[in-house]
Amino acid sequence: MNIETALTTLEDAYIIKNMYPLYLHDLSGHYGLAGGPLLNGHGIFEDSPEVRTLAEQYDIQNIWWEKPGCLYPFLIRADGQPAGFALVATPPHCAKGVDYFMNDFFVLQPYRGQGYAQQAAIQVFGRFAGVWELFTNPADKNVIGQKFWRKTVSGYTNGIYKEKAGDTFDGYKLSFRFDSANIK
Repeated sequence: MNIETALTTLEDAYIIKNMYPLYLHDLSGHYGLAGGPLLNGHGIFEDSPEVRTLAEQYDIQNIWWEKPGCLYPFLIRADGQPAGFALVATPPHCAKGVDYFMNDFFVLQPYRGQGYAQQAAIQVFGRFAGVWELFTNPADKNVIGQKFWRKTVSGYTNGIYKEKAGDTFDGYKLSFRFDSANIK
């Protein structure tokens, strides 16, 4: 299967926006009823009770297409079909000392467990040289996600990365940090 990651434009933004609620639904399974996305009173995975429809949630996500050169929304395709997305942020939308932050990464369930997500992540990492950081949930419910990132980052960096569980700007997370400029 051919895996391709491509930066999207506002014209294709709807594809990522269509998958975003599925991503939030997946995250809710990793967090349970505390610490992760929960449905608001309107059935939308949003913190704000003001967001009543998916169309309103779409509008909130427009920021990813309003800051080119700062925020990078990548669509992941498998044999030409949408298979997921990667949202990459740069300063000021990441921690001090970080050049690139994997804000969100999602691959649809039919494409999981076959190496496609790893290929996509490596493609995204390879687009930018610098210090990368990503977070994942350290809870037992997310062992699969932790193993995925450990294997992917370790393989990409030849084992040269830092892994740490602790408080972040996004709560208590398991973080991975590495410098892609040193990858050969």
